Amino acid sequence: MSDSQLDEQHLLAQLDIIADGLSQTLKPFCEVVVHHLNGDQQGIHRIYNNLSNRIEGDPVTTLGEARISDDNYPSIIANYANTLPDGKPLKSTSIGIKNKQGKYIAALCLNVDIAAFSTVQHMLAQFTAVGDLQPKEKLQPFNQDDLIEYMNQFSAAKGISVRGLSSQERKQLMSELKEQGFLEIRRSIDLIAKHLGVSRPTIYAYLK
Repeated sequence: MSDSQLDEQHLLAQLDIIADGLSQTLKPFCEVVVHHLNGDQQGIHRIYNNLSNRIEGDPVTTLGEARISDDNYPSIIANYANTLPDGKPLKSTSIGIKNKQGKYIAALCLNVDIAAFSTVQHMLAQFTAVGDLQPKEKLQPFNQDDLIEYMNQFSAAKGISVRGLSSQERKQLMSELKEQGFLEIRRSIDLIAKHLGVSRPTIYAYLK
């Protein structure tokens, strides 16, 4: 093994330690990934607090491909919007790591589950709110943002996340959404199913 390969392996080992430490500090809200960007072993090198259901050896991301093809690509891309396969929102930061020759060989990526913090935010808003959960009178029809807000407030009042609602609570939620007219919103069933993490047939079952 050449000196450059030894240096690269040493650097990856140190990144693993940093990633492990960050993951333990930020657990369970942050996925930490070490990508290998050089040689035949390009792909995910290590993954901690796995939120995306990827495994070691999976392909690098678009940012990884950009760094592989361009050593002048920015070293830090911070706080950009990202999503999990199930649509859950993330806030991500990607940090490229170069060798002595200025070539990208690795990347350290942080993916923060902001949905969890949104739930806390809604809980705090509910705690300090005056009045009840009934939507205020509006001159304009409800939109998708109103629908998501109502669902988040409903779960916050229960002290849990939207996806933590029981089947009975989901039935109650669907009954309220129907009564308030939220189901008249275009593609409301799809939006509700995605936000609850269930299928369309399940939503229709809750409505029975």
